[in-house]
Amino acid sequence: MQLTESVRLERRDDVALLIVNNPPVNALSYHVRQGLIDGMAAAEASDATAIVLICDGRTFIAGADITEFSQPPKPPGLVPGQEAMEDCSKPVVAAIHGTALGGGLEVALCAHFRVAVNSAQFGLPEVKLGLLPGGGGTQRLPRITGPQRALEIMVSGDPIGAAEALDCGLINEIVGDSLADLEAGAVAFARRAVAEGMPRPRIRDRNDRLEGFGAEQFAAFRASIARRTRGFEAADCIVRCVEAAVETGSSGDFEAGLAAEQRIFGELMGSSQANAQQYYFFAERAAQKVPDVPRDTPQVDIGRVGILGAGTMGGGIAMNFANIGIPVTLVERDEASLERGLGVVRRNYERTAARGGISSDDVQTRMDLLQGSTDMGDFADCDLMIEAVFENMDLKKDVFAQLDGICKPGAVLATNTSALNVNEIASATSRPEDVIGMHFFSPANVMRMLEVVRGDDTSHTAIATAMSIGKRIGKTPVLCGVCYGFIGNRMLFMRGIEAEKMLLEGATPAQIDKVVYDFGFPMGPFAMSDLAGLDVGWNEATSSSSTVREVLCESGRRGQKNGRGYYTYDPDTRASTPDPEVEQMIRDFAAERGAVLRDVADQEILERCLYPMVNEGAKILDEGIALRGSDVDVTWINGYGWPIYTGGPMYWADEIGLGEVLGRIRHYDETLGGDHWTPSPLLERLAAEGGSLARHEI
Repeated sequence: MQLTESVRLERRDDVALLIVNNPPVNALSYHVRQGLIDGMAAAEASDATAIVLICDGRTFIAGADITEFSQPPKPPGLVPGQEAMEDCSKPVVAAIHGTALGGGLEVALCAHFRVAVNSAQFGLPEVKLGLLPGGGGTQRLPRITGPQRALEIMVSGDPIGAAEALDCGLINEIVGDSLADLEAGAVAFARRAVAEGMPRPRIRDRNDRLEGFGAEQFAAFRASIARRTRGFEAADCIVRCVEAAVETGSSGDFEAGLAAEQRIFGELMGSSQANAQQYYFFAERAAQKVPDVPRDTPQVDIGRVGILGAGTMGGGIAMNFANIGIPVTLVERDEASLERGLGVVRRNYERTAARGGISSDDVQTRMDLLQGSTDMGDFADCDLMIEAVFENMDLKKDVFAQLDGICKPGAVLATNTSALNVNEIASATSRPEDVIGMHFFSPANVMRMLEVVRGDDTSHTAIATAMSIGKRIGKTPVLCGVCYGFIGNRMLFMRGIEAEKMLLEGATPAQIDKVVYDFGFPMGPFAMSDLAGLDVGWNEATSSSSTVREVLCESGRRGQKNGRGYYTYDPDTRASTPDPEVEQMIRDFAAERGAVLRDVADQEILERCLYPMVNEGAKILDEGIALRGSDVDVTWINGYGWPIYTGGPMYWADEIGLGEVLGRIRHYDETLGGDHWTPSPLLERLAAEGGSLARHEI
């Protein structure tokens, strides 16, 4: 029986199957919500003894319908279908494959029982949209998993697997691997529930798991998440909802808990943070689309990857491919460097295993995929070749000239350069169409960002291959054109110029870093320089004391690596402390240049750090380096820690008002000067027209 265009009712003898079919992810559209209501009514009125809720296609209900995000709510809502499941007089079994996320999991929590295949994933990811689960998830999940585990699931927004779901009580049984296994297992479980007279527990009535979790435990949880949720409103709102669940659990007033959830959800819905995070949700998906590269563009089948350089970057890149089972040929200049690099990779995997991220068997499985060599000739059978050598143009051109004669025809030749001209690198080969930039961010095995740099001659196949493999290894690829520094580093350089200038005007490294940190970045520019190493790119032979950084390097300060940089570092904890000696060195450096020191206000620091980046981002857009303003935001959120709850630099500027931003840029252009303060023509035009940087596309 077809109930709505997305839901039908079938029978397997004595068991009714309520089947959702709303491709591609069975989202909770209007037709699905109405179908759940109609289907439960029809099934309960029939002579079926039990009901199984199951989905066609690749997944269970994977969450809300994103096409409805910007529309007024269309009744019916989710609650009538949930109540029909909970209050049903017959056993209701939710059969789960793929992902049960957000509203999908909140529906499943209203079934009396839940079974799943081994590969199923479960989660409530609303926090990543600046929201909280608003379909009863904050009230039901703690009642079945306990508050601690529920808080961890909801505040992280990350899914858990079937084994963990079984362990914490979220599901009742794992029933195989395939969709056929799932249907058979769910029907068998439903019949067993009837035959054995299993109680039909409503999660809303279960309060035993809430006992013993009180103010002390909530305070401890808040302390444990304080650093990673700093600045996020949704995380604490979720904790408040679970506090309401515990409080109403003791009184037995579940409806009061639901009311609290709805009230707190209302605080977030339409908030600036929720709007920014939902903008980012769509921005990340838009970044995958390259207008002039058709979706059916042929791609190179990546059977083996070659990486030249087994240092910090090369080893980290190699891990990404080993993690998904792709063999890697890792080449270094000598055996000692190779062994050192492979040793670092092994230790990284062992640390992950020690934390429970992978098994000890996984460590060896992944290491076995890494073939070390000192012979570049071993790259001959690689389908994708990634160069990760020192950032020097002559060296890179020499490497690519050699690869041109080694790598097989059609192999994609990628450079990991963070700033250099990909066209010039490609000119060293006879096949520039195969050359592309793949700029991984450090540490490459952790950071999600991947800038894919398109040269003048780069083929559609090379672009499609790089974007696709980037996504497969868990990165967020963004396509950009050739310029010095691409999107991210080009903008970062502008922040660095102003940060250095403000040191010579009276601001301290700690003051500047605190302003940037308080805005929401994980660290400020000088702490970041210390972390990366002050001597990266510094040449002692040519150093001329022309910048504060050069002066620090010349005095033996290298950053965190030797405990002395802009800050001093505790050798055990790596905690940083402002260094009076450094501040005096800066004052002396400023005096030598005739600078007059003054008090620099925090607001000025914020503007001078961020507005040049906005201006440069607009120039990058105007030059066609980035395809769209949202790509700039995706780059900065994933690559540099721009706080996602402000949407990224382009979105943030839009929210302030482009006229206001342009006015301040003009002010600094007049008072400070410098090319980086020259207003972008695009910014001027959009400000005049009432346009948007974030939504600008070339």
